[in-house]
Amino acid sequence: MNAKDGTESRGRGKKAALPPADYNAPDAVSIVAGLVVCHMNRDGHLRDFDFSTLPGAEPLQRSLAVLFAVHSRRWGSHETSIRVFQQMRSFARFASERIRPPQDLDEVTAALMAAWWDQQKLTAGGRVVFRQLSALLRDDPRLRTGPVAEELARRVTPLPAKTTSYEPAEFDGIRLEARRTFRAALLRIEDNAAHLERWHSGEFAPDSAGWAVGEALDLIARTGDLPRYKSGCLQRRFQRVLGGGSVEATWKRLFLDRMEATALGVVLMAQFSWNLAVIDVMPTPKAAPDPGSDGHPTYRIPIRKHKGSSTRTETENVTDTGADSAGRLITQALQATRFARALAHDLAPDASTDRLIAWRTHYPDREVEDKTRRTAIGPIRLGLAGNDASRWGKLTGTGSPFRRGRRTVVVDRGEPSQHTRDTHERRYVLPDERVQRQAAPIIAAGAAAALEHARQAVKLAARLSAERDPGHQETATADCSGTEQSPAPLPDGGCGASFLLCLACENARVHTDHHPRLVQLHQSLTHIRSALPTPVWDRNWSDAHARLDDLKGKIGDGSWTRARGRITKADREIVGDLLSGDLNP
Repeated sequence: MNAKDGTESRGRGKKAALPPADYNAPDAVSIVAGLVVCHMNRDGHLRDFDFSTLPGAEPLQRSLAVLFAVHSRRWGSHETSIRVFQQMRSFARFASERIRPPQDLDEVTAALMAAWWDQQKLTAGGRVVFRQLSALLRDDPRLRTGPVAEELARRVTPLPAKTTSYEPAEFDGIRLEARRTFRAALLRIEDNAAHLERWHSGEFAPDSAGWAVGEALDLIARTGDLPRYKSGCLQRRFQRVLGGGSVEATWKRLFLDRMEATALGVVLMAQFSWNLAVIDVMPTPKAAPDPGSDGHPTYRIPIRKHKGSSTRTETENVTDTGADSAGRLITQALQATRFARALAHDLAPDASTDRLIAWRTHYPDREVEDKTRRTAIGPIRLGLAGNDASRWGKLTGTGSPFRRGRRTVVVDRGEPSQHTRDTHERRYVLPDERVQRQAAPIIAAGAAAALEHARQAVKLAARLSAERDPGHQETATADCSGTEQSPAPLPDGGCGASFLLCLACENARVHTDHHPRLVQLHQSLTHIRSALPTPVWDRNWSDAHARLDDLKGKIGDGSWTRARGRITKADREIVGDLLSGDLNP
């Protein structure tokens, strides 16, 4: 493997003493030999990074190796360590090309860092490199103070994102291709699994062709392959009963191959909006022990998102209610991967083999080339990596579909998926070029509707009173003098209207004790307005906000300001429950 790419280079590099105290901590995952740093990822795979291959003087290489080794203890993925190594290479190359290249980090100047920023700021990727590597360099004691530290602490704003979601027809084509590939593989595996089950139950005569096929399938399920001659050719007796020695005639009868497993990942992404990193490490979903009276299994699916050394886990529940349900896809995924998962467990019962995505490689004797995330157990590979997606994209002519595909699903559904509402709006919706094009006529129509709505001023219908009437019923926003003229009468004579509509009812009474809570409600609605599209705001909240504006005008700015100072914790909780829907009439 090529050490310049941060791959196998164990035992190479210059012998330079690194501070042992930095690397002997009990939780260390970095091993240092000379200028070679070995990083262990969360799956236990090791990867060497030879810092003697970086441009520049040996002291500079050594200092970068120290920073890399210390920080790599927090990285669970080789994807991260490879990226940082490449960033350090980029910086070292830039520094070595200066008229007076620094021999070590203590010779790095503010002018050099400013020049590097001028180069990196031109692209979105360059800005990411500057921000991330600056954070590492600031941990060197020699760069924590002074002009260089000020340059490293520069605020780096991202450039506008250029990633856009797929057009509907384009994404439908990707989804159809993935479904077609996976569906064909599933039918093949299920057909052979049924034959194997019949063989185990003794349905075939020992001398029959069906028995011979069942014997071959049993060997494939238990070993991942069939007996072969020293030349690698399949034994003739199996070639005769299976119709040849191709992978389609042998191990693919029970296992997905690389591209079929990737197609399954694409289908899962399109159905659930999971990204590749989530699908790669997804554990096997477990069905609830009681399927219910309808017999439909409900799966608990752990969603694990790794961020550095930490892992955030959420759980999604999906039910298999039929052919087009999300739960049926999970059932099919479990069926298609069950032989690969069982074989991986049998080969390494003590290893961490609990992954939903499991498939059989065409080259079981070849060393695993990509140890970024994938786990290899004999001929079985667990999970998916970025090069799998790239390969699938090249074969189908669609490009790697996961990043843009997830964006498409999230944007089309209009709701967050494993991220916050703020991230949903800021990272997915607002920068998306397709959303911007589609939003233009909607925004124009919303502005026209808002203007028309403003012309029809909404007034406060509730009556102001000096003090509370003991005979009135208290609500979340006012007191109710009776339900005879309720805007939403109930059969039992009560009122079913939202508490927000109390201010629109002539039966409501507002006195000074209500003022703090209504001020809090007015402030909360104002904050919501800045976070929602205009049509959504107009539909759900604008009327209530307008009535509160009218109330503010009627009681005066002085009373309104004094009421703001009397807002209590109970007022905030009631308003929060009211706006979240947890407080119902």
